[in-house]
Amino acid sequence: MGKAGTVESLNALSLPIFTRQFLPATALRFQGKTPSASYEISVESPETMNSQDLDACFSILQMTSKTSYANSSWGWRPKAKEREMRLPDLKYLLVRQEPGAEILGFASFMVTYEDGREVVYLYEIHLREAIRGIGIGKHLIEAIQRVGEETRMEKMMLTIFEENLEARIFYERLDFSMDEFSPGPRKLRGGIVKEPDYAILSKALRVGLSKTQSRFAKA
Repeated sequence: MGKAGTVESLNALSLPIFTRQFLPATALRFQGKTPSASYEISVESPETMNSQDLDACFSILQMTSKTSYANSSWGWRPKAKEREMRLPDLKYLLVRQEPGAEILGFASFMVTYEDGREVVYLYEIHLREAIRGIGIGKHLIEAIQRVGEETRMEKMMLTIFEENLEARIFYERLDFSMDEFSPGPRKLRGGIVKEPDYAILSKALRVGLSKTQSRFAKA
């Protein structure tokens, strides 16, 4: 089977068409173990989101990750992060209990090139405390993985801070591993070895019906 489309043609699709082709309704709702743990997931882009929604996503990111950024070599640069969150080819999955309600979490991703390869890159995933530990993070990851599989991307990629051991364990359980382009230790003057404070993880995506595609199969 040939590729579903180049990165450029995929990013040129309107958001409704992209959603209809690659994110079925089953991927856009999550039901936890209790009736109250029911969540709607909407697909947006920086262009379709209003300023309040973008601000809400930035607030959640700041709450969960400001300290990790500040402790890293990147530093915490809120204006730069806000600009990144408005990149035109980004797609957002926004988690709410019902349409129009408060945003409780989000994931953002992009179909793009990385080191010359076509990939789906997870830019961010952040959840408020109230919805952590119920499986919705895994659900969002699997929905984005499905996009990568349906669009015939070579792999799914993401970046984590090395200090975030909980995130490393979470992604390893989902079969992510260190990417070949993840930075390694650097030897400085005087023989000092500097370890990187972030890692790039990836997961090869399979062509054809996968477990993820099957779980999100259209009715």
